[in-house]
Amino acid sequence: MRKICYLVICLLPSLIIAQPNCEAYKYAGDELKYKACIVSEKRAGHYQFSREYQEALDESLAIDSTFAYAYKAKSTAYLKSGDFIEWKRLMDLAVKYDPISHLSYRGWCRYQFFKDYRGAIQDIEQLDSLIDYDIGHSVNGDYHLHIARALCYKALGQKEKAIEIIENQLNDSSHFLTLYDHFHLGVLYLETGQIERAIAAFRKQIEINDIADNHYYLALAYLNKEEKELSNTHLELAKSKYLEGYKIGDPYSENMDKVYLSEIEEQIQLLKAN
Repeated sequence: MRKICYLVICLLPSLIIAQPNCEAYKYAGDELKYKACIVSEKRAGHYQFSREYQEALDESLAIDSTFAYAYKAKSTAYLKSGDFIEWKRLMDLAVKYDPISHLSYRGWCRYQFFKDYRGAIQDIEQLDSLIDYDIGHSVNGDYHLHIARALCYKALGQKEKAIEIIENQLNDSSHFLTLYDHFHLGVLYLETGQIERAIAAFRKQIEINDIADNHYYLALAYLNKEEKELSNTHLELAKSKYLEGYKIGDPYSENMDKVYLSEIEEQIQLLKAN
């Protein structure tokens, strides 16, 4: 938990869509972007859906049509309102003019909101090819982008590749554990018949972030070994954790490998019947 708390603290600045430092453009000798950046600050204090917010960004783009930040800032309102076509048009322009700054955001949104797994993989791998430092985390901080990439490969049926990516990331000494790393790895092990590895991963997850979903899959792993008493113990723990609110979750979308109370209760009844 200490590592997770430290990670959250480190990520806070990157989780906020912050105004770029206009002076940096001036220092670099880009007077056009400097002027566009200054004008974009007029949106401060206005809601993203408001005319004032959008017009300030339009005005900045009239000064410099390659000001990538303005396209991304404009796109947020369209994402929130469900106009995904306009969001994509604007984000494509942001990526076109500044791929290093915006590929991670577009890639994560492709995964989180659109289940565009191939598009997300393409964005994350393109970013990785452009930089020689850590590619970073999802906007919400829940996943390292390589873990998200692995989940995309899983969704496309390439589970062994997904396992390899997660194992490599977890073996990286610079990696800070996020909320669900070992959980998703454990599910992958379980789904590929690596029961002992699955159990070990789920046990590690309990130490990091003890959630209902993890206990549910751990129960299935023990059931696979015909250890019904242990399976029942973890199913009851899964139900208890779920009712207490300790479960995988995202306010905007459904997480991969998420478990529902009905599934837990159904498995409890099936175990009792047998």
